[in-house]
Amino acid sequence: MANGKSTSPASQWVPLPGSNRQLLPQSVPIGPADLKATVALTVKVRSRGKLAELDDAVKKESAKPLKERTYISREELAQRYGADADDLDKVELYANKHHLRVADRDEATRRVVLKGTLEDALSAFHADVHMYQHASGPYRGRRGEILVPAELKDVVTGIFGFDTHPKHRAPRRLMGTSSGTATNLGEFASEFATRYQFPTSSSSTKLDGTGQCIALIELGGGYSNNDLKIFFSEAGVPMPKVVAVSIDHGANHPTPQGLADGEVMLDIEVAGVVAPGAKLAVYFAPNSDSGFQDAIRAAVHDGARKPSVVSISWGEPDDFLTAQSVQSYHEIFTEAAALGVTVCAASGDHGVADLDALHWDKRIHVNHPSSDPLVLCCGGTQIDKNVDVVWNDGTPFDPQVFGGGGWASGGGISPVFGVPDYQKGLPMPSSLSTSQPGRGCPDIAMTADNYRTRVHGVDGPSGGTSAVTPLMACLVARLNQAFEKNLGFVNPLLYANAQAFTDITQGTNGINQTIEGYPAGKGWDACTGLGAPIGTVLLQALGK
Repeated sequence: MANGKSTSPASQWVPLPGSNRQLLPQSVPIGPADLKATVALTVKVRSRGKLAELDDAVKKESAKPLKERTYISREELAQRYGADADDLDKVELYANKHHLRVADRDEATRRVVLKGTLEDALSAFHADVHMYQHASGPYRGRRGEILVPAELKDVVTGIFGFDTHPKHRAPRRLMGTSSGTATNLGEFASEFATRYQFPTSSSSTKLDGTGQCIALIELGGGYSNNDLKIFFSEAGVPMPKVVAVSIDHGANHPTPQGLADGEVMLDIEVAGVVAPGAKLAVYFAPNSDSGFQDAIRAAVHDGARKPSVVSISWGEPDDFLTAQSVQSYHEIFTEAAALGVTVCAASGDHGVADLDALHWDKRIHVNHPSSDPLVLCCGGTQIDKNVDVVWNDGTPFDPQVFGGGGWASGGGISPVFGVPDYQKGLPMPSSLSTSQPGRGCPDIAMTADNYRTRVHGVDGPSGGTSAVTPLMACLVARLNQAFEKNLGFVNPLLYANAQAFTDITQGTNGINQTIEGYPAGKGWDACTGLGAPIGTVLLQALGK
């Protein structure tokens, strides 16, 4: 244990399975962590039901056509697979003995949030915690396993919050790369919805997301209502209903020079233009593993706003995560699938590197959470002479330029997840890093370039796969509205209807003069997945 030692016998402590953590590459120790610093630990406990049964139910339902699918309610999910109050009580009682207070506890999400000093947290749960310097800045890092008391070894399944390293996020792009009809301000996302033939009506009903709630996950930054009003007025669409939801004390907090504001505004402006009838719930959480999980979990379980689709533009390489984190996220996505909630996530903006030039460790990566098989992974294209090709601006990595260059559609073969059923039988490449098969990313792709946005009072072009993600979420919302039924875990439906996509056959997601990537080609590829969706064809295909 860092910063002090326990006086308890070693036999009373056991390693928490899956908690072993490696430091971020290129981390340099800079000293002890502040023992008096306030920390918030999210402690996840076991389910009262058998999660394997929920996995089987999701797998069974996802194999059915949409019209035959059934979903469970949030109340039923909590009743059958939530936590036992006794387990939460055990954690709370133990925490109180170590001067940690309970900031939140919830049976449905099986978690207890504990707050106190780092010293008390390390007394309760042993971990090696120090301060480290990284290209992204100083952070409190944890390495090795977490030790838990033997009395809780069968109760606790995950502990998150010791480590504060931020989730990777690409800065807002300041210029477009398309050679088509781009203007210097970019195109409103509605133009791209038209390009990909998003359905506009069904049985005389206007499809604009009415009755749907789109959840946007944000790990920092904020939005300006004044900028949004001006933007939507310029776009000629009504101002959508936008509500900020605070998670773990995260908040809508725009700042004059905040890069994260560009991400938040991009998400809202894309979603609001393409699905103006939908409610947009923006979940703000701290930029950490525990904050990220809590935000996604809160959106999935939100019984008040009831999101039908979740859009996630943030992430990091999946091989950076601990096994307990991978499992914890996967359980959230399993719950989403059982509830009929679609989860869309960005494939990343730096090709097979996944990380930007400043943070890259010279290795090939696949982005998470989009690499989870229960998530719809959204890659990018760019429009070249009115033809979609792989999004790649052709620049090499250069840490000396803003953003570092090397902008390209993320994608590849995951070293963490195996090949899911819906991808079996596809002629997929082996991983460039491990030479092994695995979950292939992305699943779909649309233009990642030249989206008109308004940030900090200025209109201009932005982009990235983090623009594709809310765009795809809007297509899901329109289809949900058309069918009066949630698509839910949509990946098997999409792979079963590959004819509803325009195949992308040109380009690569390697970084010029830096690293070789995967080439586009006939059928599924690790740059653009199945290709670009044809919305009206999907509407017809999924309705059968």
